[in-house]
Amino acid sequence: MSASPSPAPAARPTANAALASRWRDVMTDAFGTPRLPLVKGRGTRVWDAEGNEYLDFLGGIAVNALGHAHPAVVAAVSDQVASLGHVSNLFIAEPTVRLAERLLHLAGRRGRVYFSNSGAEANEAAFKIGRLTGRTHMVAATGGFHGRTMGALALTGQPAKQRPFLPLPGEVSHVPYGDAEALRAAVTPRTALLVLEPVQGENGVVVPPPGYLRAAREITAATGTLLVLDEIQTGVGRTGRWFAAEAEGVEADIVTLAKGLGGGLPIGATLAFGRAAELLTPGTHGSTFSGNPVVCAAALAVLDTIEQTGLLAHVTSMGRLLRHGLEVPGHPLVREVRGAGLLLGVVLAGGHAASVQRAAQARGLLVNAVAPDVVRLAPPLTVSDQEVGAFLAGFRAALSEMAPDEGRTAA
Repeated sequence: MSASPSPAPAARPTANAALASRWRDVMTDAFGTPRLPLVKGRGTRVWDAEGNEYLDFLGGIAVNALGHAHPAVVAAVSDQVASLGHVSNLFIAEPTVRLAERLLHLAGRRGRVYFSNSGAEANEAAFKIGRLTGRTHMVAATGGFHGRTMGALALTGQPAKQRPFLPLPGEVSHVPYGDAEALRAAVTPRTALLVLEPVQGENGVVVPPPGYLRAAREITAATGTLLVLDEIQTGVGRTGRWFAAEAEGVEADIVTLAKGLGGGLPIGATLAFGRAAELLTPGTHGSTFSGNPVVCAAALAVLDTIEQTGLLAHVTSMGRLLRHGLEVPGHPLVREVRGAGLLLGVVLAGGHAASVQRAAQARGLLVNAVAPDVVRLAPPLTVSDQEVGAFLAGFRAALSEMAPDEGRTAA
């Protein structure tokens, strides 16, 4: 009687699959399982655990302003951590003061800065400043995203994100984004804050009509309401300006920053001007890591590099090149391209964004399906015209994979 054949040995998981399995074993499910393990980055390129290379057109969600492992950031962080790493908010560190001075200089106004660890915390500080006015009512826009801490979440105009955590703090009214008359009806002398994004990044890179931010400034000035501009995704050169609101000449009472400011390290900043700058007093707010000198040194390196290498003009130029390359071929899936600078949303016919994201990744491109019909692009500000060209070739091919008959000529 012949022996039964031995079972075939189980296939060993790939390096990517093994790292994903370890993630699932130990991490909460707040993010699900991320789609790709990354182990190395340089410039606009990243590599996964199996050595596959990708062109990164998401940039850590508009965080890696100078790309990965930029020499200026590496040197600044290395030098600072070797001399003074963390001091808490009980002591003063020179990089912290210098960064606050630099941000206010870029804003062109006298004011005060509160540093935190994220965009949500920057908006949380703005929320608390609003409470210190003595008013409790706040207004924000439907579709807006301001973070996931409880105060920032109350301002976020996305009910699906809010619903599990109701009741949320505050008395917040949400009005349609881009509708100045809705603002006029909602903002009253009872309103502490009006919080708006110059471009709604997480809602699909939605751009308001011209004059909207100017109308918001006029309405808030008339009612004594503080205007808060959430520049967490649009600030620090992302749109080709230090602050996106500069395009309309609008000066807010409070500006919040994060993402690109740290060049990959976690930092948030709340810039307050006029009477808003005087409302936070000792004991009203704080954070152990506020103004950490290592992170502030990284942020200073980011600002220095943007300024010294002319990156604002470069962002404008590369944004035009990228937009033109997406619009001109006239692919049937592309309805429009919206945004500013290097924060762009490719609006697709139908709900194909997730499929296009997968097809792009298979071709070595990292993008983000930020909405069912929108693919978000936010590459490093340092992206070259050759890299834009390589991206466009691969992305058009990914689009044509979704609609091969109609799109073959555009690939």
